[in-house]
Amino acid sequence: MSSVPARLLTALATLLGLLVLGATPVQAAEEPAAQAAGLHISDGRLLEANGNDFVMRGVNHAHTWYPGETQSLTDIKALGANSVRVVLSNGHRWTKNSAQDVAAVITSCKANRLICVLEVHDTTGYGEEAAAATLDSAADYWIGLKDVLAGQEDYVIVNIGNEPWGNTDPAGWTAPTIAAIKKLRSAGLEHTIMVDAPNWGQDWQGVMRANAQSVYAADTTGNLIFSIHMYSVFDTAAEITDYLNAFVAARLPILIGEFGGPADQWGDPDEDTMMAAAQNLDLGYLAWSWSGNTDPILDLSIGFDPNQLSSWGQRIFHGANGIAQTSKEATVFGGGGSDTQAPTAPGTPTASAVTSTSAQLTWPAATDNVGVTAYEVVRVSGSTETTLAASTTTSAALTSLTPNTAYTLAVYAKDAAGNRSPRSATVTLTTSNPPTGTCAVAYRTVNEWPGGFQADVTVRNTGTAAVNGWTLAFSFTAGQTVTNMWGGVPSQTGGAVKVAPASYTSTIPAGGSVTIGFTGTKGTTNPSPTAFTLNGSTCTTS
Repeated sequence: MSSVPARLLTALATLLGLLVLGATPVQAAEEPAAQAAGLHISDGRLLEANGNDFVMRGVNHAHTWYPGETQSLTDIKALGANSVRVVLSNGHRWTKNSAQDVAAVITSCKANRLICVLEVHDTTGYGEEAAAATLDSAADYWIGLKDVLAGQEDYVIVNIGNEPWGNTDPAGWTAPTIAAIKKLRSAGLEHTIMVDAPNWGQDWQGVMRANAQSVYAADTTGNLIFSIHMYSVFDTAAEITDYLNAFVAARLPILIGEFGGPADQWGDPDEDTMMAAAQNLDLGYLAWSWSGNTDPILDLSIGFDPNQLSSWGQRIFHGANGIAQTSKEATVFGGGGSDTQAPTAPGTPTASAVTSTSAQLTWPAATDNVGVTAYEVVRVSGSTETTLAASTTTSAALTSLTPNTAYTLAVYAKDAAGNRSPRSATVTLTTSNPPTGTCAVAYRTVNEWPGGFQADVTVRNTGTAAVNGWTLAFSFTAGQTVTNMWGGVPSQTGGAVKVAPASYTSTIPAGGSVTIGFTGTKGTTNPSPTAFTLNGSTCTTS
């Protein structure tokens, strides 16, 4: 992901009218003389060894900064992803991921039936970021891992370096990129190679677009795929579709290797068009990122918990053109078209340990001709279903429920090929009233305008002990929606809003307070929420 200063520079440059995404056509690719084994490119498409067209539907995971989060790949798979881009370090800027560690990552990807994109993050913003590594050093790292990577061509794509050039003289990106490709091929690596664009991955000056053919031609195997990162530069449908269509028309392979959706101070990326265009063009996408961001607005899951997806995570996994709807497992794992039979419906679920904000759900297992790999728990309200949890076993812990509320719940089963079972019978539970807590909340509307508003929420700890980690819950009653938040990480289902803390608001000292601010959309009225809970306990209001 781009750093904050880099994204700010990009946004400023865009405002100055320097965006030239449509300025240079992409020349059509020529077919290479040879092809490598395993995942490979043919006629601008990413194919498996057996010729199956493979379209990535996955997310990024910051493994190098959170090496202890070993459950993440399992959780990502359970939510339907078919691929994951894993952040690694060559030791230039962060702690080096050893050969043993990388081998373990590959093993985990394969065990979880995920195609694994491995990338060196140390190259981010080279030429503008003084601490960044060169693409040449990244190539050396991959060559040093040759014994680990050999034989994994069916499962692993090598992304040479993340966002390997900043906004300073981005034309300098081309020659080092070509040199790194040639160095890897000369060393005998046969994997499909992925290359990121300059301008912190967003190519707003069109350098990758203009030089794509010459870079592609540098790979004698032709097994090269381009990666564009789409953040605030790509805030209109025209910019997104123009860029992607240029590569498709030229038969040059491309995917969206990173993208964000939540609006921030640098702009509002058009994630709806990104995902729709990727689906229409059969292009891959990898959303940024699973969890652990410095700016938690881009966390798909809150605290690496798959049962606490943010609004961004709900959009990616369960929204239109999202992962659950469009992902197809690689056939190398037995997925794709080889299995078309769906599992049977799971048995009727039962609820236990119901509190004001949580419950435990269990159900009899479904059966499948190949094997059930995951279950999905949904809330049923008329013809509408909302996903609440995913599990690889026949039980799930439901958290962040709304107190004193009835829930009608059901379960679906999925197999490795992505086939979804009929829905189970339903069970209804009602959460209890929350206990009275030692907290006080003040909600204030700061500003309003047609269709939108800004508000802040101050949460005060009236108890005698510090609160470490918290979830604030409240509900809107007039269709308001949180669009951007600072000081916390929101998730919203209908009118119900839940907020987890940012890193700098996670502790509320005894007698102290934290303030969360946000902008939102509204209709003709904008009534304030009247009830708040903190960690499931009712707060007084003022």
